[in-house]
This record gives sequence, structure tokens and C-alpha cells, in this order.
Amino acid sequence: MYRFTDGGLRNVWLKNGYIERNTPYGKAVSFHDLDGLVLAICNALINKPGKLTGAEFRYVRNALLLSQKSLGQAVGYTEQAVAKWEKSGKVPKAIDLMLRMLFARKYSGDKAVSSLLDMLNTLDRIGHARIIVSESRSKWKSEIELDEGKDAVAA
Repeated sequence: MYRFTDGGLRNVWLKNGYIERNTPYGKAVSFHDLDGLVLAICNALINKPGKLTGAEFRYVRNALLLSQKSLGQAVGYTEQAVAKWEKSGKVPKAIDLMLRMLFARKYSGDKAVSSLLDMLNTLDRIGHARIIVSESRSKWKSEIELDEGKDAVAA
């Protein structure tokens, strides 16, 4: 069996699905279907009893493509607070539960959660989002215009 330590995980072992090779630089490992492996690990993590460790929390957060900054902003904490939880392993219970639910809902096909996560990730990369609202034929319609490179506007 192979001990999978990606992202600081310490409790994941692979029975199969990998190939070990000797190279001039030492032993190298390649994995079959890495995306599927990450999904399987995250599913196990969100269903495990007890709180997530800091490394486990970081692994699931990264699988959702959420930065520390965007997650912190979404839950009313700073980027440094999220980094501290991941380093110390002292993740608030409500945040642990929320991250598990976001992952579960996203990968069960919940389009609203997927859209929310995409929006959080986009706002972290861009500076400003402007909402443009217009009326046509007595119906209101809205759209979001993203301005890259500008400072974020506080909500």
C-alpha cells in the first residue's frame, strides 16, 4: 500500500490505482484518475466522524478551489484566521460543518452551490463586480459586469 500524503494528509493509504517507478532522481509515483482520487478522498473526509484536522480542512477547501481569502470573506473571518485554523487544526465547528455541506452539495449536482462557489472564486481573482439592472417590456433583468484589476468594493 502507498501512503498518500498530498496536502499534508497523514491518514490516507492507497490499495491500488498508482504506479511506482525508480528514476535517476529517486522513486516517482503516478496516480490513475487523480481527479477521481481527490473526489474519493474528500468524500471520505466529509463523512468521517469528528472534526476535520487542519490538513483535512485545507484539502477539502482546495478541492473546492476556494482560497483562504475567499472562504474567510464568505464566513466573516480574515484570510489569516483561515490559515490559523489550518495550521493549528482548531477549525470552528460551524465552519467545519459548512465546508462539508458545501462539498457534498456541489458534488451531488447542486447547481446553486456550484454557482456560489464559482462566484466566490471569481471575486477573489477579480477586483470589482458591478450589477447592471435594466427594464425591458415591463420586466426587470440583471447582469453582473466584472472589472478585473480594480480594488474590491466592500459589500
